[in-house]
Amino acid sequence: MPWQARLDAPGTLHHVMIRGIERFSIFKDDRDQKDFIFRMGMLAQETGTRIVAWALMRNHVHLLFFSGPTGISKFMRRLLTGYALRYDRSLEG
Repeated sequence: MPWQARLDAPGTLHHVMIRGIERFSIFKDDRDQKDFIFRMGMLAQETGTRIVAWALMRNHVHLLFFSGPTGISKFMRRLLTGYALRYDRSLEG
């Protein structure tokens, strides 16, 4: 099925699923999940994104939110890049 452009007007409701590569765990422990939720909350305030619901499992995440004026791309990029950098650093030491 061909890829279609995502509708991303401010206030659009989105369901986003994030999954680890090959279903690899993206959270080692509760601290990782708390960090993800904290980052998500901070970025939601900064970007005007309204979080409706989320579900965090060890190897994937579901998010339901209304995008803010900055759009879904900026919100997701900042959330996932920031979390991935912190997660990778925690594995190093």
